[in-house]
Amino acid sequence: MYLAGSKARQDEGSTAVHPQVGRRAAGVGSTAIALGAVSLLTDLSSEMVTAVLPLYLVIGLGMSPLAFGFLDGLYNGVTAFVRLLGGHLADRWSQHKLVAGIGYGLSAVCKPFLLLSGSSTTALSATLAIDRIGKGIRTAPRDALISLSVDDAHQGRAFGVHRAMDTAGALMGPLVAFALLWFVADAFDAVFMVSFCVATLGVIVLIAFVPGRKSMPVGAPRPTLRETLGLLAEPKFRRLLIAATILGLATIGDGFLYLGLQERLQLDVAFFPLLPLGSALVYLLLAVPMGKLADRIGRRLPFLLGNLALVGAYSTLLLPIEGPILLVMLLALLGIFYAATDGVLMALAGPDIPRERRAGGLALLQTGQATGRLFAAVMFGAAWTFWGVATALAAAAVVLLLVLIAAAVLIRPEPRVQEVAE
Repeated sequence: MYLAGSKARQDEGSTAVHPQVGRRAAGVGSTAIALGAVSLLTDLSSEMVTAVLPLYLVIGLGMSPLAFGFLDGLYNGVTAFVRLLGGHLADRWSQHKLVAGIGYGLSAVCKPFLLLSGSSTTALSATLAIDRIGKGIRTAPRDALISLSVDDAHQGRAFGVHRAMDTAGALMGPLVAFALLWFVADAFDAVFMVSFCVATLGVIVLIAFVPGRKSMPVGAPRPTLRETLGLLAEPKFRRLLIAATILGLATIGDGFLYLGLQERLQLDVAFFPLLPLGSALVYLLLAVPMGKLADRIGRRLPFLLGNLALVGAYSTLLLPIEGPILLVMLLALLGIFYAATDGVLMALAGPDIPRERRAGGLALLQTGQATGRLFAAVMFGAAWTFWGVATALAAAAVVLLLVLIAAAVLIRPEPRVQEVAE
């Protein structure tokens, strides 16, 4: 019933709202590419900050791993509390671009306040919260725009292209941060201000190039929050949500892994912002091929194997290896994890969510995942503080492996989607 109803609702009114939707074939589409450009600029901006944030907080301001865990959890998990709001409003107003634009704007304007916050944990927390609120508001509407712009058979490809462009920004962000820190000692103020300028450019690209078409015909009934939450009553969606949430609970922040690498390899702090480049490069190279593979063989298996790669990343820091081998192994596994899970999860869920509730449904899924990661960061920060990094990582690897087994039971293989002829 759920799948049939979803498909029927996708067909109803589609061509009335998007005249080209009935003919959208194998191409990724201009919407995904335009949003990819916006994400490239926004991720360049945010990764400039993310690359230096652990260094700035733990080494520059002298925070403990527990305090960093709290802020890292806040930075990555506060989105959980606004994703559903952003997704629901986008569906309710039938204005996915407008709601996404509000989110991108919030993330841009808060960047200078990172500098003004100084060493105040309260001010830093508030600024990071605003930045992540912006991310939470925009993510589901953005992903709904991508999902609604392509046919079901090419969801993985479209999300793969978007995530590849997004990751290109993530790749450039640490390079810009590194260059600023290299040429100007302790140039955190320059990093934050350049980040603001790039994020603002991303908002301009969104306004100018992302189509602003409504997702539903004028006068069509708008979904209520109760109807969006009603997706939880559907067994397939509920199982996927539970799996994403428990996997989030076992996913620690990348910053912890980079700090672990820095400690193991005794890297010069000037090179710390470059660590995300390795995983971002692998992600960039594999995002599109992984999306195409997921479309071809089904999205469940790549998603599960991607999480298995994360188990390997945790375990790598526990192995008796040193030097470049350790560095390459960990960053490669982390990149594989993102390439096989990020866009693939959205592609796995999207086709089964009615089009009029697409943003809200994806937001529910992202909310569960982000909530899990919020608690995971705090718990791992506490474990590192009280047990040490090795014991904390070993516990995290075991927990993630057990959770992955449960997720494999919860997520059923999806039916194959007949590919539209190119």
